[in-house]
Amino acid sequence: MKVFRENELILKSSVVSIGAFDGLHRGHQTLIKRAVKRARELDMPSVVYTFDPPPRVYFQSERMLTSIEEKMALIKELNVDYTIVAHFNRHYASRPPLEFIKELRLLGARDIWVGPDFRFGKDKEGSVEWLSEYLKVNIHPVVTCEQGKRISSTRIRKLLQKNDWIKVRDLLGRQSLEIQ
Repeated sequence: MKVFRENELILKSSVVSIGAFDGLHRGHQTLIKRAVKRARELDMPSVVYTFDPPPRVYFQSERMLTSIEEKMALIKELNVDYTIVAHFNRHYASRPPLEFIKELRLLGARDIWVGPDFRFGKDKEGSVEWLSEYLKVNIHPVVTCEQGKRISSTRIRKLLQKNDWIKVRDLLGRQSLEIQ
């Protein structure tokens, strides 16, 4: 897997999964695996587009679940061809949604995979519906645990506050977690 910063990678075609992927929990893994599978079906490279730090960490001072190094190691295990790590800062957060669309076009994005709550651009102006006007977007359904509850980074953070390591490990789908 090769890692790039935003606007450094240019491809003829690709399948792109986009998200903060903080914690790279079972829901994230399912979305990325689906995008990688689709890339193989289309004989195109797979790309993960993620952020460092995750937007919630930047804006809301949330606890970061995985370091960028751990996130990259976990993404590599999912057989992704390329990863783009956007440096999330004030400048990046102020970009208009159309600028992000232009970047996705540089990747030759044929299929985009995102979660149902995906928003992008300045003040979260960009929506899945808006992105769909420019590119083919696939919204991956919410992934739930055995009890039917949504798997999310927010839920994992709450479980960490309660020191509920058994549930945390189950939602992550692995034993290790480097807490930041």
